[in-house]
Amino acid sequence: MAAALAFFLILLLIGAPIALVMAFSGLAGAVSLGGFEFLEILPDRMLSGVSGFLLMAIPYFIFTAELMNRAGLTQRLIDFNNALLGRVRGALSHVNITTSLFFAGLTGAAITDTVAVGKLMIPAMKKEGYPADYSAAVTACSSVVGPIIPPSVVMVVYATILQDISVISLFVAGIVPGLLLVGALLLVSIWLAWRRNYPVHGDGGLVLALKAFLPTLPALLVPVIILGGILSGLSTVTEASAFAAVYTIAVGMFVYRHLSLKTVWEALLTTVRLSGVVFFLLGASTVLGWFVTRSGITRDAADLIAGFSTDPLVQILLVNILLLLIGTAVDVLPALVIVAPVLVPAMVQLGFDPLHFAMVMILTLNIGNITPPVGMTLMTAAQIAKVSYESAIRASLPFYVSFIAVIAVVSAWPRVVLWLPELLR
Repeated sequence: MAAALAFFLILLLIGAPIALVMAFSGLAGAVSLGGFEFLEILPDRMLSGVSGFLLMAIPYFIFTAELMNRAGLTQRLIDFNNALLGRVRGALSHVNITTSLFFAGLTGAAITDTVAVGKLMIPAMKKEGYPADYSAAVTACSSVVGPIIPPSVVMVVYATILQDISVISLFVAGIVPGLLLVGALLLVSIWLAWRRNYPVHGDGGLVLALKAFLPTLPALLVPVIILGGILSGLSTVTEASAFAAVYTIAVGMFVYRHLSLKTVWEALLTTVRLSGVVFFLLGASTVLGWFVTRSGITRDAADLIAGFSTDPLVQILLVNILLLLIGTAVDVLPALVIVAPVLVPAMVQLGFDPLHFAMVMILTLNIGNITPPVGMTLMTAAQIAKVSYESAIRASLPFYVSFIAVIAVVSAWPRVVLWLPELLR
């Protein structure tokens, strides 16, 4: 185990790609367990890590998101939310958040949300007098909702790695925590708008909202297709994601008329690149996960957590702190594939519900999207806003505090996560 840990830390510190960090750490661990003969097992392990039927949904989700970005959906969502909230002080800040809520049901990825919404909302907010750092902060923080509200690429990866919880259960369990995040963001946004006297955007009302809603309706059917097909049992996750991609092409070409063969091809190329990164990451994580299972690290982790306290609340809060620290150094998806095989069995061994802890882990690691020095969504939003990363970090602190409050609520009360899945069984 010492050899694997040494490889892991050295490669991580020198900035090696995270997939290589996991692959070489797993190789070193395999040799330390059974000699070079164990290396014969690893190619089969890597293949098994990327050959699951469920994983076919990932390229379709990415493809659908890319098509939506190019089909003019974001502007329609913004127009609809502007019509709803235009008369409220700080309207564009609230619109940014509610647009991300709708967008989360289409893409399931924070960075996609940041780019799609940020390119339109950040210039508009700056034009109306919002500080650039605040515009970047609210955009990045609201994008964190993306991997929590289903569909979610992170949840598909989780279900593939652990295979103890269905992706359908994860999708349903993410709805209430996702809405809590949106509620917390809106409360902070309203408070800051009142305190700082942010501007009112313009006209609004029910009639304008209905007029703006009708053009948006075909696109908003995408999450209905995905979740409706899955939850009704009419389709698998993979089938629903494939149909959503086909439907999006049809809507983008024949309803919105923003898609062409060229833009579809560009979306397909982006999908191939991103999917390749995800699948290489999964294959490498399988090697490390195999070593973790064989080495007994899970048992040691459970003993270590129990050694600090026997109180379940204290135990899960300690793990939350650990996950927040990991999120400062490693992006969400790599962090998940590294720590989930260790922490999930350990916490289940200590008596935690696996679905509850899965959501706590996904929720907590997801805050790594806005946590320096990694914080890819916050960094991306700062670049769009043309503001320093440091000032964007400072502007995001009130929202960060609200995220911590939601994590504490979800951790302390498992019913927040488990209520809806149990209701739909």
